[in-house]
Amino acid sequence: MERPSIRLRRRWRELYRRSSIQLILSLSFTAAAVIGMVCMGLALFLRFSASTNALAAENSQRVLAQVNLNLDNYLRNLMRVSNTAYYQVIKDLDLADSSAADSLPAALELLYETDGDSIVSLAVFSQDGGLLAAAPLADLKISVTPSQEEWFTTAMERIENLHFSTPHVQNLFEDPDYRYRWVVSLSRQVELTRDGVIESGVLLVDMNFSGIEQLCKDVMLANSKGYLYLIDSAGELIYHPRQQLIYAGLQAENNLAAAGYHDGSHTETFGGQRRQVTVKTVGYTGWKLVGVVPEQNFWGNYGQLLLFFLFVVGFSVFLLVFVNLRLSEWITAPMKKLDRAVKELEAGRETVDFDAGGPYEVEHLSHSIQSMVSTMRHLMEDIIQQEEQKRRSELDVLQSQINPHFLYNTLDSVVWMTENGRTEEAVQMLTALARFFRISLSRGSSFISIADELEHARHYLTIQKMRYRNKFSATIEVEPGVEALYTIKLIVQPLLENAIYHGMDYADGDGEISIRAFREGDDAIIEVTDNGPGMPEELVEQLLTPGGPVASSGGKGSGIGFRNVSQRIRLTFGEPYGLTILSEPDAGTTVRIHLPALDEQAVRTYRKEETE
Repeated sequence: MERPSIRLRRRWRELYRRSSIQLILSLSFTAAAVIGMVCMGLALFLRFSASTNALAAENSQRVLAQVNLNLDNYLRNLMRVSNTAYYQVIKDLDLADSSAADSLPAALELLYETDGDSIVSLAVFSQDGGLLAAAPLADLKISVTPSQEEWFTTAMERIENLHFSTPHVQNLFEDPDYRYRWVVSLSRQVELTRDGVIESGVLLVDMNFSGIEQLCKDVMLANSKGYLYLIDSAGELIYHPRQQLIYAGLQAENNLAAAGYHDGSHTETFGGQRRQVTVKTVGYTGWKLVGVVPEQNFWGNYGQLLLFFLFVVGFSVFLLVFVNLRLSEWITAPMKKLDRAVKELEAGRETVDFDAGGPYEVEHLSHSIQSMVSTMRHLMEDIIQQEEQKRRSELDVLQSQINPHFLYNTLDSVVWMTENGRTEEAVQMLTALARFFRISLSRGSSFISIADELEHARHYLTIQKMRYRNKFSATIEVEPGVEALYTIKLIVQPLLENAIYHGMDYADGDGEISIRAFREGDDAIIEVTDNGPGMPEELVEQLLTPGGPVASSGGKGSGIGFRNVSQRIRLTFGEPYGLTILSEPDAGTTVRIHLPALDEQAVRTYRKEETE
């Protein structure tokens, strides 16, 4: 007998064989979309929940920050009263002076009248607990021993700080109106002067607790469903909206645990209820503001959001089923064909069929892509040809500038020598000039070896030494192997010309020019250095700026040599190759030629391009 699991698999297999591709694709896409939307909806729901909690925490923190600011201002005002009483009254009095002793109660009375809304009483006690002055009440209760009170002992033990007590009924002085006021005591150790001798005492300021209560009781958290309470550093309640119920044992609060929380938001479970707790420490006192918001307050919004997500998911599922069944086959087949054609084009295939058929938009798109590809290929070919022709034309123009420029300067030197009767030297110069131009021609190629380029430079130096007799010396140093590398021709001579005309013009036998060729990794470097007067920074920038004006430091030349060499190198090899000038006034000049290290095999490619 066939097992049920095998029978079920067989039915699914048979159903799969009978189903069309359109149905399979539609159901598959619908199932995937439904799962994705459910996951997305769940993720958004969880994200919204987290955002709601974070927003509630942020709101609680803002509220607590405002309450903390108000409470801090309130406490600062009372601390100001204490500081005024101490530093402006007590410290200036000598209690042995009867007039001074009489002025102390009056000063305390004045301070009380100034801040009577916030203060219940001010009092000064000696180190043994004796009352020295008080305002507005001055009669101690018989049953009270100040030196044994907590506010007194705390102030005497920790003498450098202000000390705040927990709320309590004012029980020090006899009140003729028989009022029982809740106060928070601010006490501090003070220094009393008696006959020039310093002794300890305690200044007590009883602040009205109703001020603190007023700041806290009207605070609303999370739509009035949360509440705020105030505790000291040990967790004892200072204010709570249900303080009487807590003291009566009818309600509990997690205040002892809250005392150990650091500032910020926390989640706790208390009394079987999860709630969000936000803590903010009040400066100077060590007190903590604690805001409590039950998490069940958030679920009202969650329920509405969940219904909205269910509606969106259900509607989307219906829409997806309808669209997939009706349009999947009509759109999918031609789009896949078009996609395959594009991938073939990306793979570099020359002939690609973009005729995908299908809906009008897909067919039109396929024809547009085919037309665009054809146009782009023609444009790219035209651009490549135009750029190559432009590059060759620019190189030809630059090359044509060098030879006449140098020839003019050399012939000018020959004329000068002939006119001065130096015929033999003129013949030597013309011989060197012939050898110079033999290398310059280099069979029509713009590439020569670095050895030929430096030989070319050597002939040029021979010519110029004849003209500038005894004015400078020159050295050429080549690193082994570098002379076999290749470069474009006539790049060293213009730099030597500049070094001689502007660097050696004022030399008197002590001029030095050095040429050094070496390798740096995959690059070849040729440096031309002179010990001439150097150039300012602005002239260096002008020399290498194409088309810009050049104010020569020596009054000669137009900068054509520098620009010519720099442009030819960059047109031939591109960035970052070219010239770098290192020069400062009175510090000489070094011109650095940066080239790729081309051997004979590599330069054949460039020569082939020249002939094409």
